[in-house]
Amino acid sequence: MYIYNSHTKQKEKFEPIKDNDVKIYVCGPTVYDDAHLGHARSSISFDLLRRCLEKNNYNVTFVKNFTDIDDKIIKKMNETGKSLKEITNHYIESYLNDMNALNVKRPDIEPKATESLEAMFDLIQTLQKKGYTYELNGDIYFDTQKDENYCSLSHKCQEDTESRVVTEGKKHPADFALWKICKGDEDVCFDSPFGKGRPGWHIECSAMIKQHIAYDGEYEIDIHGGGADLFFPHHENEEAQSSCAYGGHLAKYWMHNGFVNINGEKMSKSLGNSFFVKDALKAYDGEILRFYLMSTHYRMGLNFNEEDLIASKKRLDKLYRLKKRIYGVNKTNKDKEFENNLLEAMNDDLNISKALAVVDEFIKIANEKLDENPKDKALKQKINSNILFINSLLGIGEKDGYEYFQLGIDEETKNKINNLITQRTIAKKEKNFEEADKIREELTKMGISIQDTPNGTLWEKI
Repeated sequence: MYIYNSHTKQKEKFEPIKDNDVKIYVCGPTVYDDAHLGHARSSISFDLLRRCLEKNNYNVTFVKNFTDIDDKIIKKMNETGKSLKEITNHYIESYLNDMNALNVKRPDIEPKATESLEAMFDLIQTLQKKGYTYELNGDIYFDTQKDENYCSLSHKCQEDTESRVVTEGKKHPADFALWKICKGDEDVCFDSPFGKGRPGWHIECSAMIKQHIAYDGEYEIDIHGGGADLFFPHHENEEAQSSCAYGGHLAKYWMHNGFVNINGEKMSKSLGNSFFVKDALKAYDGEILRFYLMSTHYRMGLNFNEEDLIASKKRLDKLYRLKKRIYGVNKTNKDKEFENNLLEAMNDDLNISKALAVVDEFIKIANEKLDENPKDKALKQKINSNILFINSLLGIGEKDGYEYFQLGIDEETKNKINNLITQRTIAKKEKNFEEADKIREELTKMGISIQDTPNGTLWEKI
């Protein structure tokens, strides 16, 4: 398996630090608002990585944190009058629901910043003892000039005023806060060896990695991931404080997913064009949204628009139309050649374009063979096995073949359709074919197609 290492800027053969174990840490959301499409894209990208590693028989430990203390959260508290826990618990639940709808596997460990303070204290104190910090107005800062390797990770240390927090008195613009002393009644305070305050953003992930999954040695974890916007300065600062405190490096491989753009602009709340996942899910099923977001290679930018989403859905439709053709088949007949071809594509830095081309070719050939031998049980079992493999590797194709084509129809309409089908079934049993035909015509006018099968009458949207 090969993955692109953001640090070396090249594809590298993946070799875990220890035996067959793989430890991954992905930066999670700051929980002050609902998840947007950027969160969804990142989650799906690293979900694909995790699934791919597991299919290669690695034992994966996957960690994603929640930043549940931050200036934005404090601002939301002051605006709403709600407590920190009320706000963060609400948005954590909302985030998890959105990710579940997108069929993103739940992380093995989900640490919260507020529950990891002791680990942060240990890291800060270690940095203090080694002389990498200084105090400014009660706050504790990391002195980037003391780290001779600072910016060797991202190589982005040119003057970057947008990424720097401007604070009067800092020794260097790149220096960043490890601990912030409480300044007023509206601030959120935690007891610490440094006085009442709260952690800086960058210290959180380094501390949680050390607490939950770090190795002792040249590298602490195998893979560290997140959005491309986190590479600098966030990941750069994580690497700096971790390597200065403990020696070695924080991660062997660094992976970053591309931005989501809407109307050609980087998605940003400040631009007013953020698109919440929950809003997208009102119009499109989570699997359809997942398929669209993952269909562009994870490192590339994605220009979100509904025309492309609809075109993507039509591609997914083909998989479900094939699934309909083997409706009722539960047994499997492994197709190792197909599985190897699909996994080989994904093993090339999650080459989703090549992988979906393999899926498209499988669908085309399977349909041709079914046309020739519609009752071939061994063929249907092989098709079923391949669809199950697609589901386990790519996270798509798990729905019932007919129910997929019922998506978007409300429960009241579904009940009406099912009642009409029941009436038609009764009419047919009573040999009242005129009435049965009238009901079929009524369903057709509703945009519903029905099919009589050995498993009963099944229906879908036309």
